Formats: sequence, C-alpha cells, structure tokens
Amino acid sequence: MVNVILEKAVEGQRISPEEGLALLQSPDLAALGSAANSVSLRKHPENYRTYNIDRNINYTNVCTAVCDFCAFYRGPKDPEGYVLDRDVLLQKVEETVALGGNQILLQGGLHPKYKLDWYEQLLQDIKNSFPQVNIHGFSPPEIYHFTKVNKLSLPEVLQRLKNAGLGSLPGGGAEILVDRVRSEITRGKVMTDDWLDVMRQWHLLGGRSSATMMFGHVETLEERIEHLERLRQLQDETGGFTAFICWTFQPDNTDMSEVPALGSHEYLKMLAVSRLYLDNFDNMQSSWVTQGKKIGQVALVYGANDMGSLMIEENVVAEAGTVHYLTLDEIRDSISDLGFIPRQRNVHYELLDQTSEEFAIDANRKWSQQQTSTDRPLVQIGAS
Repeated sequence: MVNVILEKAVEGQRISPEEGLALLQSPDLAALGSAANSVSLRKHPENYRTYNIDRNINYTNVCTAVCDFCAFYRGPKDPEGYVLDRDVLLQKVEETVALGGNQILLQGGLHPKYKLDWYEQLLQDIKNSFPQVNIHGFSPPEIYHFTKVNKLSLPEVLQRLKNAGLGSLPGGGAEILVDRVRSEITRGKVMTDDWLDVMRQWHLLGGRSSATMMFGHVETLEERIEHLERLRQLQDETGGFTAFICWTFQPDNTDMSEVPALGSHEYLKMLAVSRLYLDNFDNMQSSWVTQGKKIGQVALVYGANDMGSLMIEENVVAEAGTVHYLTLDEIRDSISDLGFIPRQRNVHYELLDQTSEEFAIDANRKWSQQQTSTDRPLVQIGAS
C-alpha cells in the first residue's frame, strides 16, 4: 500500500489524510526519502539550492502566554525580562546588512504594555534607516495579541503594520495546529482557527508568509497530518505561503524536559512526508539546527530545497540548549557537496545578483576570521 501511495505522490497526485498517516506509520525511511526527493526535483529541476542571510532579533522576551515548551520567555514581572533599546536594535540590523543580509526576523513575546503605534514606530525606524531590508516579523500569536490589546480588527492591524513597513510574516507559534495539543502545552495563546486566520487575512492583503511545525511532544501522528491538512487547505485558498519548515521539539530547560527528544530518523521522516503531502507548497527548508550539519545536509535529498538562513544571532533555540554553529562557507559547502550550486535568495525565493552574493561571501569570511569559537554565527531553526 505504501508503494502505491508514494507512486501517486511522485506522479503529482494529491494524497489523502489517511494516506499521509500511512506514510508516517511506515518504517521504510529510504523509500519515503526517495519519493520526497523525486517530488523536490520535479518542483526544482534547477541546478542550484538556496540559502538566506538574516538575523533573528528578539525585541523582547516578555510574554503573557505560558508555553511549557519554551525556554526563552519571561513573565511580565520577571527581572530577566527585557525590551531592546531602539539604538541597540538598529545596530543589530546594521551588522546584518554589513554581512550581506537582506532581511531580519523580528519576533518577541506577547508584551502586555505596548500599543500598536509602538510597533508601527519600530517598523518605521528600521525602514527609514534600512529601506532595502525586508522585515519578516510578528508571528500570528503576536498579531492576534495586538488585536486584543488594541481592540482592533485583524485586517486593520495587519494593514497598519504593512503600511509601516512590515514585509512578510514568519510562521512561528504554529507548533501543532490542533486545539487539543495547543490547550495542553500552552495557555493564553492563539488557537488554531485564529492562527490560520491571521495568515489568511495577511495573504488577502497581498502579503506572503512561511508555515512551520514543531513536532515530537504531545501530539499524535494523526494530529501531525491534521496540521499539514489545515495548511494545505489554506494554501489552496490563498496561495500565500512561500515555504514550510518543520523541526523537532527541543525539551532541555523547558517545563517539558521529561519528554524524550526525537532523533534524526523521525525528523527526516516528517520532512519527507511533509514534502509529499504539501503538494501546493513550492519550498521546503532544512531545519538542521536541531539535528546538526550532516542531517541538515541530508534533508536536501529528503524533500528540502533550501538550507535555511545563516544567522548572526539566535536566542530562542539556544535557550533550550540546542546550539549548532555554521559559517556561510559551511552552509555553501553543504550544498555544493551534493552537486548543487549554492545561491543566496531573498524571502520570495528570488536569487540575489552575483555581486551581492560575492559581497556577502567575502564579508562573512572576514567576519568569521575575527570571531572566537564561542562567537561564531548561529543558524536559525528554520522559521524564515
């Protein structure tokens, strides 16, 4: 039965939720990977694979939600809570541009204090100083939080943020898009239908976004497929998702530390099934920060066509104890070792011109030579 389903997916036919579940239950990882790679090559016959350069700027760690899986957030009264000074934040953007970055990933907690005009001014300050930089910011939980704090409609909040300079939405805060799961691992955070509606309304404004999945905690295999099905349905409706990124839950230093971490076998299986199931998604990112360089590279033959982003800074995953370092040269080598040409892209998966790419390579080599081993650039978990 599994071989029939795989042949169906490779030929470009849509597989059902029941068939997707059968694939997740299959022990034949090699067959799943081969089929996923065939689909990836059909969608991307070009001789290159891509990566991005950006920086995850967490403007605050203060959050009113309580997420058992998160080691990063701090409550509103926690002495370790912070909000970045504007000058510090702009300096981080400047450093990113100096290293050839074309985007920042701007995310924080659900801060109880700030009104929408504070976020509008934040976006305007960044765009006034760096008009060429795309702001990939404010995940659906943050956007939904803004509507509640400001008592404004979702379309109005999104339009105002877009007018202020917001370029695209990251897919953060999805975890598993099933209310049973969300209710068990988080309190005070957006539920499934509202997460999806943030994306829907953003797409209706002409915006683009990414979609994510964090798996390997309290969800069932059926609920993983339900997550994929909800994303596929919305993509059918709007076509606004640029890419999908999945990664394994990292339990260290969280309130769910007793949950055993999944290994690379389960990561590659989930990636492969995602590539087979999400037939209307063009791009899949490798989320190798949770698995390491080699598995991240293997992901490029298990359905992924993008190595994700080199990041000068990453805080959320690091708090959970998962810190894998790569230089830009190592990311590019991971691609070229598989026989592909490494190419830098933007958020829309458009290739940068060769001059910009060569500038970034040279800048990163010089910067890497100046760093100590503990200061090397971090690579994002794959939410851009």
